[in-house]
Amino acid sequence: MATTTTTTGNTAPMQPHYPEQVTGMDILVRALRMVGIDTMYGLVGIPITELAYLAQERGIRFVGFRHEQQAGMAAATHGYLTHTPGVLLTVSSLGFMNGLTATANATVNCYPMIQISGSSVREPIDLEQGTYEGLDQLNIAKPLVKAAYRVNKPEDIPTAVVRAYRAAISGRPGGVYLDVTTPCLGAIMQAADADKLFYEPVDLCPSMPPAPEAVKRAADILAAAKKPAIIIGKGAAYARVEDKLKKLVETYDIPYFPMSMGKGVLPDDGPLSALSCRSTIMEDADVVILAGARLNWLLSRGHGKWSPDTKFIQFDIDPQEIDSNRAIAAPVVGDMASSLDAFLAEMSTRKMSADPTWLASLQAQTKTKNAKFSERLAANATASPMNHWTALDAIKPIMAANPDVILVNEGANTLDDTRDTLDMKLPRHRIDCATWAIMGMGMGSAVGAAVATGKSVVAIEGDSAFGFSGMDFSTICRFNLPVTVVIFNNGGIYNGIGVNASGGGDPAPTTLDIKARYDKLGEAFGAETYYVTTPDELSEALAASIASRKPTLIDVQLAADSGKESGHIGYLNPAPLETFKV
Repeated sequence: MATTTTTTGNTAPMQPHYPEQVTGMDILVRALRMVGIDTMYGLVGIPITELAYLAQERGIRFVGFRHEQQAGMAAATHGYLTHTPGVLLTVSSLGFMNGLTATANATVNCYPMIQISGSSVREPIDLEQGTYEGLDQLNIAKPLVKAAYRVNKPEDIPTAVVRAYRAAISGRPGGVYLDVTTPCLGAIMQAADADKLFYEPVDLCPSMPPAPEAVKRAADILAAAKKPAIIIGKGAAYARVEDKLKKLVETYDIPYFPMSMGKGVLPDDGPLSALSCRSTIMEDADVVILAGARLNWLLSRGHGKWSPDTKFIQFDIDPQEIDSNRAIAAPVVGDMASSLDAFLAEMSTRKMSADPTWLASLQAQTKTKNAKFSERLAANATASPMNHWTALDAIKPIMAANPDVILVNEGANTLDDTRDTLDMKLPRHRIDCATWAIMGMGMGSAVGAAVATGKSVVAIEGDSAFGFSGMDFSTICRFNLPVTVVIFNNGGIYNGIGVNASGGGDPAPTTLDIKARYDKLGEAFGAETYYVTTPDELSEALAASIASRKPTLIDVQLAADSGKESGHIGYLNPAPLETFKV
């Protein structure tokens, strides 16, 4: 309950009145405040509606969504950008399940996040007696998250919150599930007894320095390299080690290649950037440093084009990641900041023996490939109707003029072509579907980025990707966030020219609606809207929307044949789909 202080005449102010009894919900909100949580994302209903009201009353901002998955994506993005676990609040049963998609994705992508779900009374669940939303949520969550706990008694809530926080934020970050039963939420305690439960946690995210011998081994290998390179992953972005990496690459003239969410840790267009030379690095580099990057499918698991003679130095906080796909010559296990500090100190006692023609050849190749890419953009600049390249050529100078805008990006061709076209100059300013390539993160991540940072956000979405989360554009509008959503409408999944192989009247499986007017959705929620069919219209709309810092939706009409199946990863399909006309 809110408290007030009043005065009467010349008497002393009345002291605020605190209740003598508190509920489990009171204790949970206070425990969240105890560890520094000030924002919560979610969707209310039985049994957590009053908990959301109470959190809001006690100073925790509650951002309410239309779908739990998007609320979870917002919480995960919040965690990634702030180093504080993003908190998702969901109802029981299917609300929990909807949110769990985001929590599992956070675990895979190493975003610190806590999903708190109310759950039904235990006894009828355990006996499968058919209670309201009777789902064994804890056991469903356990295999999909970093850690999972159930709280049955209000006395255990502060301990549970601290354990969830530590699990989410320490070591390799991830998603944590906290199951709070309805009886626990509604349980009543004496306030004086509850007060004794709270404390100030110590060292919630301790540093984890690497072993000195591991650092020495890595320095020996790098110093002997003739053709070294660094691959920068989103782990380096999360760890905020851009200054340390800058010192490493500039001191020793090491070319770097950023993964998608590692873009901007060091400028994409920097003199040592080898962003256009992925294949050459894979084929020719003799020593490669993995800085917060994993040798997973995004890097062909260390095989494919990779030279069998390449030696890898891997900086990672999780020893289980080492040798996951290929032998690592020099694992450096520890937190990224401590590891790079130790590595730089060790390297200062050595001289590099790199071949000077290596960097020069990559820089020459970069210049040639960038010129060819510019030619591609120029060749498509006046296409009518527009294609992906036309639209991105119009967007590119606007984003370059606003480098502090956070870019959210998803789709197939929309994702791949945007990543290739738009250079990033600042770290943690590109958020996309990441390791699992999961669609449907756009609106949630846009909200989370805007709320967590206060910065302007531009979300560039394929029309199919936007469909997963489009209703939560209303959340952007309700909270008046500085978010511009740009929808590339080519009328389909990959493109809008799929053909029904049966000759029947139903649309092809990949066909959506080339005539859809997504700008009308923006109008429904009171946003600024634009429907654009030319590059000039798109440039003007995007510049105006960023300047306004108002919720905006830009519907970009593309040609139906713009785009190809699966973007850059069509090779992952089990067999060619001959009915596609690409």
